[in-house]
Amino acid sequence: MGKYFGTDGFRGEANVVLTVEHAFKVGRFLGWYFGKEHKARIVIGKDTRRSSYMFEDALSAGLTASGADAYLLHVTTTPSVSYVVRTEDFDCGIMISASHNPFYDNGIKVINGMGHKMEAEVEEQIEAYIDGEIGELPLATRENIGRTVDYAAGRNRYIGHLISLATRSFKDTKIGLDCSNGSASSIAKSVFDALGAKTYVINSEPDGTNINTNCGSTHIEVLQAYVKEKKLDVGFAYDGDADRCIAVDENGNVVDGDLILYVCGKYLMEQGKLEGNTIVTTVMSNLGLYKACDKIGMKYEQTAVGDKYVYENMLENGYILGGEQSGHIIFSKHARTGDGILTSLMIMEVLMEKKTSLGRLTEEVKIYPQLLENVRVKDKKTARENPEVVKAVEAVAKELGSDGRILVRESGTEPLIRVMVEAATDEICAEQVKKVVDVIKAQGLCE
Repeated sequence: MGKYFGTDGFRGEANVVLTVEHAFKVGRFLGWYFGKEHKARIVIGKDTRRSSYMFEDALSAGLTASGADAYLLHVTTTPSVSYVVRTEDFDCGIMISASHNPFYDNGIKVINGMGHKMEAEVEEQIEAYIDGEIGELPLATRENIGRTVDYAAGRNRYIGHLISLATRSFKDTKIGLDCSNGSASSIAKSVFDALGAKTYVINSEPDGTNINTNCGSTHIEVLQAYVKEKKLDVGFAYDGDADRCIAVDENGNVVDGDLILYVCGKYLMEQGKLEGNTIVTTVMSNLGLYKACDKIGMKYEQTAVGDKYVYENMLENGYILGGEQSGHIIFSKHARTGDGILTSLMIMEVLMEKKTSLGRLTEEVKIYPQLLENVRVKDKKTARENPEVVKAVEAVAKELGSDGRILVRESGTEPLIRVMVEAATDEICAEQVKKVVDVIKAQGLCE
């Protein structure tokens, strides 16, 4: 991770951590960097946060000042920016979003010409420019000054692409969608309506400050209650920029990223379409997923947390399905990044083809209780490597044995140490997490 760019872009509270000056400089650098040999074409999308408009203007000003043309998709999803970049010959893309964070945060994700997250070396150069370590960049003049272009047509082409991927009509299927008052609000319903579903939508009226507020994939209990109340066949909840999906089965049970990987992976394996009979997971995936995979002969890889790392592993090894427990699922045949709406469509393909319910398909996975506690610390690396903390973690791991596990890691976006334990019962999880958290506090590592 760099000084500003974490695993999911440059993120923080708008005009506190991430300012318009930062956005302007990001635009200035990218416009110059990609415009050395031709007039750069860069596409920008944004979510529904109040500050997204401000950052869109600042980025556009920086890009055009450096001579690039900025194409505006307006309110759209992160995966739609990725799709447009790689299919319409843009030099790069920018998504303005802080994903599942509160409305007052925002972020800048830079997407390369292949449709996945920008290479670390380019992000490092952007950071150097922001900090004044690179000399002032030339300003474009006269006819070389860039322009902004309304490019809502790009978003519409993405919607058409999603509709084209469905292999079956969803006629007479009752589907619930929680759009998190975010990016999915402008796309998801039209896709499911076009495919014939009886679509029931909640949290699809963004006002700039209600994105992710008691809704979406981080507040799945809202959709759970809605699915049961309306007696729906299935429900899908997205996060603010719609690159995540968490599902709810017909009984109101949560189907997270691990279960989605199992359901879709098993289906693809049965079809002979799962490359290497392998799915790519992260270290946060549940032990229950791995035990279920072992039973059916489905292999798995583990990466660091972040869909960026999942995709790198998939790319390197030719795997076609990977993702995170949090709902970032990558179907590399169709996308280069997590795509919540696409994930919904892939789940629907399994349900329609197998003529069964999502609840039935997840029955064979016994998910282990899992407890994650975030501890705010002064310095993440110092806290994680503290000898007493290391000793406590090793003691817990030994005690759990093969019936559980402990994972202690640094947050990629906040000053937090994340302590996660999986075990046979919630009580064991709580007991073992407390042992490590108490040591962190006793060592004076907390903020």
